[in-house]
Amino acid sequence: MAGHSKFKNIMYRKGAQDKKRSKIFSKLSKEITVAAKSGLPDITMNPRLRAAVLAARAQNMPKDNIERAIKKSQEAGGDDYQEVRYEGFAPGGVGVIVETLTDNRNRTASEVRSAFTKFGGALGETGAVSFMFDRVGEIEYPAKAATADAMLEAALEAGADDCQSDDEGHWLYCGPDALHEVARALEAKFGDAASVRIMWRPQNTVGVDDEKAEKLLKMLEALEDSDDVQNVYANFDMSESVMARLSA
Repeated sequence: MAGHSKFKNIMYRKGAQDKKRSKIFSKLSKEITVAAKSGLPDITMNPRLRAAVLAARAQNMPKDNIERAIKKSQEAGGDDYQEVRYEGFAPGGVGVIVETLTDNRNRTASEVRSAFTKFGGALGETGAVSFMFDRVGEIEYPAKAATADAMLEAALEAGADDCQSDDEGHWLYCGPDALHEVARALEAKFGDAASVRIMWRPQNTVGVDDEKAEKLLKMLEALEDSDDVQNVYANFDMSESVMARLSA
């Protein structure tokens, strides 16, 4: 198990934190509907739906909203969303994965390509970036939930593969199929998690300087602003000095 990790900027979190709750709920609802439609509308029998519902609960999404999104998957003539993943490179050689759910591939492709091009990035072929990431389940807890040692011990007992802690929080990783069981074991010990999701985790990170970091963050923010974009992942690492300057 890995221990302390100084930087937690390998995935762009600012967008989800700054967006209005209604927009977050809209994206969560879309994922729940698509997940329920791809299999049985039962979280005990559908791992993807189970993960989507866990993610929604972690964002305090009302139960009625979750049930409505599941029910929508069974309605005839509903929206037919396609899953499309885009991969490319941002300034500084940073790898970026963009997951989308869309009912208009041309519109989505145009928006994604525009964001990359405007800020000095370039789209690549499918597989050009994802081989540098691992598909994993991630569970996040605030730092106050437990000490690093206590969280590491609980992670081992719950069946997690990795646990990283710093002054901001704890991040636990496991296989996607084990996410529900691990999350449930940790919830019994520490309460509700701040976040539960299946995501792309970089195997290594790329350092970026001030100039490239500013363009990179603007590009990621533009991608996050698209209603068709569900998740954005990037394998970058910024020093505390760069983060302080950009947030000033």
